[in-house]
Amino acid sequence: MKVCTHHKLVIAVLTRNEHCPPHVHVGTAKWDARFQFSFWHNSVRLWDVTPAENEPNVSVLEDLRQVIRQPAHLRRARELWWISRRTLCLENQRWDPNTQTVVSPRERRLGALAIQSSHFDAQAYKTVLQLAGASGPVEIEL
Repeated sequence: MKVCTHHKLVIAVLTRNEHCPPHVHVGTAKWDARFQFSFWHNSVRLWDVTPAENEPNVSVLEDLRQVIRQPAHLRRARELWWISRRTLCLENQRWDPNTQTVVSPRERRLGALAIQSSHFDAQAYKTVLQLAGASGPVEIEL
């Protein structure tokens, strides 16, 4: 599903055989780049390019990253991921309320709580986390 286009390149959330973490694809017949995004912060990062020997130059990849992180494009990517996958890929992670970050369960952070479930409220544009041992949900406005 198309998020946007940039210099004739289609940036899209694929719907078949996709997996966590949330990401978009963009590329040409010679290469495919994947960029990760999140439902709890607004950063976008390059995940990988295949095949590596055909990787475009750094400025092309950075330009694409900046396009994806534009608020309207990031919102569309999140909406399409949620529609197609119905997961935010946050289950079995932990939420650290002190730093307002998601951390790996392997990280022993004092006060971090297990994320039992999560969902994306596209209309309100926020993420809602249900945490083990918490009195109520955590709402993250995006």
